[in-house]
Amino acid sequence: MKSKVYIVLITLVATLGGLLFGYDTAVISGAEGSLQVYFADHLHLSSLAHGLTVSSALIGCIIGGLVSGYFSTRIGRKYTLILSAGLFLISALGSAYPEFLFFPNADEATYRLLFMFNFYRIIGGIGVGLASAVSPMYIGEIAPPHVRGTLVSLNQFAIIFGMLVVYFVNWGIGQGQTTEWLNDLGWRYMFASEGIPAVLFLLLLFTVPETPRYLASKGKKNDAFKILNKIYDQTMAKATLFEINQSFDQQKAKLFAFGKTIVFVGIVLSIFQQFVGINVALYYAPRIFESLGAGRDASMVQTIIMGLVNVVFTVAAIVTVDKLGRKPLLITGSIGMTIGMFGVAGMAFSNAIGIATLIFIIVYTASFMMSWGPIVWVLISEIFPNKIRGQAVALAVAAQWAANYFISSTYPMMMEFSGGLTYSFYGLMSILSAVFVWKFVPETKGKSLEQLEMRLRRTPEAVRKTGM
Repeated sequence: MKSKVYIVLITLVATLGGLLFGYDTAVISGAEGSLQVYFADHLHLSSLAHGLTVSSALIGCIIGGLVSGYFSTRIGRKYTLILSAGLFLISALGSAYPEFLFFPNADEATYRLLFMFNFYRIIGGIGVGLASAVSPMYIGEIAPPHVRGTLVSLNQFAIIFGMLVVYFVNWGIGQGQTTEWLNDLGWRYMFASEGIPAVLFLLLLFTVPETPRYLASKGKKNDAFKILNKIYDQTMAKATLFEINQSFDQQKAKLFAFGKTIVFVGIVLSIFQQFVGINVALYYAPRIFESLGAGRDASMVQTIIMGLVNVVFTVAAIVTVDKLGRKPLLITGSIGMTIGMFGVAGMAFSNAIGIATLIFIIVYTASFMMSWGPIVWVLISEIFPNKIRGQAVALAVAAQWAANYFISSTYPMMMEFSGGLTYSFYGLMSILSAVFVWKFVPETKGKSLEQLEMRLRRTPEAVRKTGM
């Protein structure tokens, strides 16, 4: 690699999309209780309606994921990220003040304000959907093979770091304030705070290049070579550009040109990442800890502790993904998640509230963060060939957000029925995720994107049987 500093700086800018992804999805954890009071209680909404409001951004995430392939192919990876940054900013300001423009004199919650709040959250969700698909794609397309897993995993670190930052922000906003103030104004400050990283992301994106693979796909081979020559020495840059050009010259751009199995693997990986229940732990963390007997302030502190654990174990994934490989980390993580979730389920069935439950939750989230959190994004950025990457990533990410929406919006209703069965379901999904990885997921470490594609081209039967 010719310039480590250059590629790292580009990666750090791209990972701001991940940071905003984490910030936007976790800001709801601090505001969720206040939103219930401000909207659900005043308007007499059901628990299902409240769950749908808390999860409304996920509708936008599904939309953003679906259209990410179109935009990343038409206007490029870079300008799609710029679009997502603008949507983040609009959402931050609109969610904080849904009265803006249409209802400036509203004195209390109404169904119209609830609609506008959800509208702005959906706008932010579209930004998240775009960024969640394109940030790892951007990094994967610009990173050298031997550090690609590490660099793409930095995007997951940014997601978790964004969540940790917003946990501190939410906690800071609530410090010394009354519950009434939080329920009336505090939640607005929480959403508005997202505008700061959104502006930073928007400005810094104008300083980074387009990916060489996208440039080559548009026939801009000289521009692609200039970028590659900043990453590799001249000989390696020419060889890499030759491989890239070959991949675009020899294959048709149909979604299933390389078989249906590889697309199936990407979609199911994405679904399992959500069906194991991680976003329940992230979105509803303070409420979970309150239900375990902690007060509101204590629950926010415990949420911060969980966020710190998440950061530590995401770093563990970053430093091992290109050494141990993708597959061993996923299976190990599934085992840890199974232990954590069935432990929480056991505590719920026995109605035992205490430190053991907190430990099981930390075991679960730590296992996810060292495996399924970062590694799924790495695999999605790697396994799809160049000419179908935009389409396939869009489909996989949309499926992921649809699964996220289903799991997150049904959680309050499931918990009313049975907490033990709810957590047991997530534990069962953790077991099935390990089996799926063992049977179907290929190992991709150390290979260029074009080398992975050549294996698909040479062995169509292996594609159908093993996904690789």
